[in-house]
Amino acid sequence: MDSGQDVMMAALGIHFLVGLSRAMILFIVSSGLSLVLGVLRVPNIAHGSLYMIGAFAAHSIAQAFGGGSTGFWLALFLAPFVVALVSLIAERMLFCHLYEREHLMLLLFTFALMLILGDLAKIVWGADYRSIMAPEFLQGSIPILGSPFPRYNLFLLIVGPLVAVGLWLFSNKTKMGIIARAAAVDREMVGAIGINVSWVFAFAFVLGCFLAGLGGALVAPTVSVTLGMDHDIIIEAFLIVTIGGLGNMWGAMAGSLIFGLTQSYGVLFWPQFSILFPYIAVAIVLIWRPQGMLKSVW
Repeated sequence: MDSGQDVMMAALGIHFLVGLSRAMILFIVSSGLSLVLGVLRVPNIAHGSLYMIGAFAAHSIAQAFGGGSTGFWLALFLAPFVVALVSLIAERMLFCHLYEREHLMLLLFTFALMLILGDLAKIVWGADYRSIMAPEFLQGSIPILGSPFPRYNLFLLIVGPLVAVGLWLFSNKTKMGIIARAAAVDREMVGAIGINVSWVFAFAFVLGCFLAGLGGALVAPTVSVTLGMDHDIIIEAFLIVTIGGLGNMWGAMAGSLIFGLTQSYGVLFWPQFSILFPYIAVAIVLIWRPQGMLKSVW
């Protein structure tokens, strides 16, 4: 009996860590979406497509530099900037002319952009499955609670909090972050004191999309990089932002933890229906607090 309890406790602990590592990817992507929603009031459905492009770009960069450790780190560093460049072009050519339009038009526009980016990805990279090898020291597993735990997942558990701290410092301790928060509340007043609000919005949009690209690059060694990987992530990201609180970074973290942990424990207890557990949790949160768990900060 004691042996069975030990096995169950070990399984609970390992699935907790697996859920946390999955939550870190969700947080990085959803925090970028939360930033765009909070500052620009743009429901960017194409955010998932930028995540997918980040994963494809990471694969191409890793292959261009011969794979291995060097290719991986360069891919992890450069792929988000590729996505940031794509998003900057889209923002300056398209989005900046639409900020005053109603949300339905923005929703339809970003949906169209999602389809366009999906087709462009198919043209550039094709429909084949791709993957990236993590560096040798991030491969394999280490024993935790008597069970193997992937080293790369442990790496994600380090990266996620670092991104969260970086976003908090940007939002609260930098001039650009404070201006972005002010522009989200009253863009006319910010413009009246001589600040170019258009470029503030562009920076916030590009930063949010940069995070989508970073999430795609980070997830590439753990999944097959392929067309369609954007569909699931954008649904999950929107739900996370909704239950967390619009524009609230810590709300995005809380929502990501709920999503990641319920999915992980669903695999443990009821694997056939594990996909349902996060959505049941979302429904419970929205019934309990329709406005989200944490207050919208913008």
